[in-house]
Amino acid sequence: MAKAKTVWVCSECGNEAMKWLGKCPACNEWDTFYEEQKIEKTVSKNRFSQGNTNSEIVRLKDAKKKEYTRVSSGLEEMDRVLGGGFVDGSLTLIGGEPGIGKSTLILQLCSLIGYEGKILYISGEESLEQIKLRADRLNIKNDNIYFLAETDMAVIEEKLENERPEFCIIDSIQTMFSSEITSAPGSVSQVREITAKIMQICKKKEITTIIVGHVTKDGNIAGPRVLEHMVDTVLYLEGERYFSYRILRTVKNRFGSTNEIGMFEMKNEGLVEVQNPSSILIGDREEDILGTIVAPSVEGTRPILIEIQALTTKTFFGMPRRSSNGIDYNKLNLLIAVIEKYTKIPLSSEDVYINIVGGIKINEPAVDLAVVLAIISSYKSIAIKNEVAVIGEVGLTGEIRNVSNIEKRIKEVEKLGFKKIIIPLSNYQKLDKRIKYKIEIKPVKNIVEAINEVR
Repeated sequence: MAKAKTVWVCSECGNEAMKWLGKCPACNEWDTFYEEQKIEKTVSKNRFSQGNTNSEIVRLKDAKKKEYTRVSSGLEEMDRVLGGGFVDGSLTLIGGEPGIGKSTLILQLCSLIGYEGKILYISGEESLEQIKLRADRLNIKNDNIYFLAETDMAVIEEKLENERPEFCIIDSIQTMFSSEITSAPGSVSQVREITAKIMQICKKKEITTIIVGHVTKDGNIAGPRVLEHMVDTVLYLEGERYFSYRILRTVKNRFGSTNEIGMFEMKNEGLVEVQNPSSILIGDREEDILGTIVAPSVEGTRPILIEIQALTTKTFFGMPRRSSNGIDYNKLNLLIAVIEKYTKIPLSSEDVYINIVGGIKINEPAVDLAVVLAIISSYKSIAIKNEVAVIGEVGLTGEIRNVSNIEKRIKEVEKLGFKKIIIPLSNYQKLDKRIKYKIEIKPVKNIVEAINEVR
C-alpha cells in the first residue's frame, strides 16, 4: 500500500521539511515553503533478493562506443550552440523570460529541422488557433507538424507511444501534471516527476525532445535544480525586452562545449540569425566620443567585439551612485576602487554609470581594462581614438593580467579594421612571433601604462 503524508517543500530548490519554515535552510530564500501530499510507495523485500538480470558490471575499456547521429536544426547559430545539431534521443531544456521569443524559436525549428518524420508540438499554454496564427506570421510550411493541446502526462505518454514522432516539443514543463501526484501543476514534485517520465520516454523511443521552462525573478529556470541535471542540454534565451537582439546561451551540453552563444535579431518574420555580431554591436560608433571603447570578448569559441560606455558626473548627494548595465555591479565597485588607489582620480565624489551597448551581459574579467579606461576617459574628458581596442584583466594591485584566446581576439579586431590593440604584457610575450599581424600590438603591465597608450 502507498502511504500519504504531508510535507513542506521549498518552491525554489525542492528542499523538504516536516513543518513550515520561514527561511529555507538549503537556499536561504524566505517564504518559499508550501504544503503538499507526498506518496511513499512501499517496496517488496524480495525485489532485492531476486536481483535485476538486465544489469551487469562491464569493464570500461571493453564497453562498446556508441556513435551519436546529429540532425541539423536548420539554423547555423542554433547548431553552433548545440555543438553541431540535435543528437537523436536527446533532451534539451530551453529557458527564458516571458516574451523573449522561446515559442517563436521552437516553432521556427519545427519548420527548418532536418527530420522528415512526424514533429509533435505539445502545448499546455496556447490553443491550436494561437499556434496557427503564429505559424502563419512566421510563414511555417512544414506539413509534418502535428499539434496537441494537453496537460495530462498520462495522455501525452499514450500519444507519444502511438504516434512515435521523431521530434517533440513540450511547451511548457510547468503546465504539465500527473494524476499520480497530488500537488498542483508547476510544483516541485510535479516538475521533477514529469521530467523524469519524459526523459525515460525520449531515451527509450529515441525521440529528440525540447522542453520549454519558465524562469524565476532571478533568471533561473523555475522548479528544482535537479531539473537541469536530468536533461542533456540546457539553453537560455537572453536579451533585454526593449532591444531587438537575443542571445541563445548554452550552460550545459553533454554532446558539445558549454558557454557557446548564438545571436539572433527579433523581426516580424521571427528570429533572424546574426552572422557577424561584432559589426552589429559596434556599427553605430561615432568618431572620438568621450567614455567609449571597444573590447574583444570571447563567448565559447566565438570572439565578439563589444562597445563599453562610461559616464561620470559630479554627485549632488553624500553617497555617489554606481550603475552598471551588462557587467556585474560588484565588479564595477572593485574597478573604481583600483582606479582611485593607483591613479589618484577622486571618483568618490562622482556618479559612475557603465553600459554595454546592445543589451549584452558580459561576465568574463577580460573586459576589466576596457571598463577602467572608459571611466577615466569620461572623467578626464579625453576621447579614445576610434581605431583602438583594449583587452586585459585588472588585478587589485593595478596590474594587467593575461587573458585566454588572445590570438582569436587580435584576429577579430584586425578583421574589422582596427589599427591598434592594447594587450597584457604576459600575453604579448607568449605570442607566436612567426605570425605577422597587420594591427599594431601594444603590451602594458599596469593601468598607468594603459592610460598613456590611449592618450
